[in-house]
Amino acid sequence: MEYIAVFIAAIFPGGLVAFDNDVLQSLPSFNALRIYCAGIWHNAVLCALCVFALFLLPVMLSPFYKHGESLTVSDVPSVSPLFGYLSPGDVIVSLDGIQVHKPSEWLELAAILDKQNSETSNSSLYLGGSRRFHHGKGYCVPISLIEEGLKGNMVENQFVCPGDLTAFRTMPCSNAALREVSVCLDAKDIVKLSKCGDGWVTTSDTDSKSDCVCPQGESCLQAMQSPGVSWTEITYKRTSSQNCSRLGLDFTTSNCLGTFVFVGDLIAMSHSVHLTAYQPRWLFNFFGKSFPNILERSLTCTFHVSLALVLLNSLPVYYLDGESILESSLQSFTWLSPRKKKKALQVCLVGGSLLSFLAFFRIFLVGLPLSRRW
Repeated sequence: MEYIAVFIAAIFPGGLVAFDNDVLQSLPSFNALRIYCAGIWHNAVLCALCVFALFLLPVMLSPFYKHGESLTVSDVPSVSPLFGYLSPGDVIVSLDGIQVHKPSEWLELAAILDKQNSETSNSSLYLGGSRRFHHGKGYCVPISLIEEGLKGNMVENQFVCPGDLTAFRTMPCSNAALREVSVCLDAKDIVKLSKCGDGWVTTSDTDSKSDCVCPQGESCLQAMQSPGVSWTEITYKRTSSQNCSRLGLDFTTSNCLGTFVFVGDLIAMSHSVHLTAYQPRWLFNFFGKSFPNILERSLTCTFHVSLALVLLNSLPVYYLDGESILESSLQSFTWLSPRKKKKALQVCLVGGSLLSFLAFFRIFLVGLPLSRRW
């Protein structure tokens, strides 16, 4: 051994060991191969430890955090469309009435709702210009509230409402023989009403919201939106007070619950907010609300970096461990002459280096957006 070096690449520590080449050449091929594979082996072990730690992380943090019971907001960037509506520490209860417990469920449900919106957009009823309302998502609005609502104006074949009011119209249901109504209502009040229509994603095949039937004295209305946008309800719970953060609090009776409607690109919205499946068991947690998310991301990042180093150092490329591993492996082929071994080594290294270069070129350059290319 000639020397040992320790370094830090960005935030990741590393090390290397330099051996006397003459001593290595005198060792049996299998012993030399074990030495050359030591770095790859340690990176592989680190990958396995990260996977094991991620698997046991909910158990290790269980004395301080609940996991999988609710979806907690860890951060809302200023560029997010949910900025100002959600705050770090808020608990997302449901998306369009469907409860979500993990970030993966949040993304999957958003994709399902977006796909449903795209599929129904072709069969939506257009109301002149670019305005339409989607089949399915309606609310049972009392007739008295409809009569008190403001009447909008038709501007360039579009139904426009004053202020922050939203345009609603009766749903075109075959079993709803009611006159068509267009009215401007406050969406904050409408989302608190009972739902109707078949556009709501449910967990049951037999759900009372699967038709346009409303109780007597109510009518099934639906919001009119522009093409390419989704009308999605987000129900959340504030955890800024002791009462709202207690365990076992009933969501249906809590005064901490709030609901707002997101109108826009659902996929972009779902990726714009940082969520975690961990929720502190107490309001004032010593580790903080974002600690599990930071720890989980650190383990995931370490796993990816270690896995990348395993794959990189295993490649038959010049000046990497793969070159020495390949050379030691060829020594075990005793039926090959030294000349053929050297030729096979050169062919493999040239081919491996060329293929690796093309692969990295495709990943890091061709895969970049046009705006980021030189």
